[in-house]
Amino acid sequence: MEIFVLALAFSKSLMLALAAVLPILNPPASAPVFVNLTRDVAPATRRALAQRVGLNVALMLAAAMLVGTYVLAFFGVSIPVVRVAGGLIVGFTAWNMLYAQEAPDQEHVARVLQNEQRVRIQAFYPITFPLTCGPGSISAAITVGAALHHPQWPVAAVNFAGGLTAMALVSLLVTLTYGYASRLLRPLGEVGMVVFLRLSAFILLCVGVQIFWDGASELLRGLNLDTA
Repeated sequence: MEIFVLALAFSKSLMLALAAVLPILNPPASAPVFVNLTRDVAPATRRALAQRVGLNVALMLAAAMLVGTYVLAFFGVSIPVVRVAGGLIVGFTAWNMLYAQEAPDQEHVARVLQNEQRVRIQAFYPITFPLTCGPGSISAAITVGAALHHPQWPVAAVNFAGGLTAMALVSLLVTLTYGYASRLLRPLGEVGMVVFLRLSAFILLCVGVQIFWDGASELLRGLNLDTA
């Protein structure tokens, strides 16, 4: 009977973590952004970067779920402040992508090696954070971690095992989606790709503004309550 209870707890924590994080992270929605940022690198380099980004996502989500609450409390940083800062970064990156100029053909080959090194450096920032795993995903992971605590340590251990398994599955989905994103978008053609990437950049800009506004609104509500 105890094994059944632990198995049920594992399943519930797994589904809870997936349901909380995956819709916010949404790898297919950020895949065009990844393709745009890695458009000047070789396919093998892009796949390696996709694996690195997937690993980074797994580590970030796992850390946020396990110790995120304690880290933010130690530095005195609130979730709304994280959302405001992340929204600004996402919006700034999307703005640059929206108005990026296409490189002339004669400059493209000369920039490939330089861009491969640049993109490797950017594998964590901004590709992993905040474009793939942003403030919303981190907030969700922290919330999930707080919900997985249990007075009985065997149940708590199983709960966190289920949560970590969910983060590993999310990481695998990110790796596969990013690794094959260019193939999925190839039927659009060159012109269709440019249009789609511009639309994706605009949507990402809207997402950044929304993240910023969510955090700012919560901060303003707290300020009003303090002055009331």
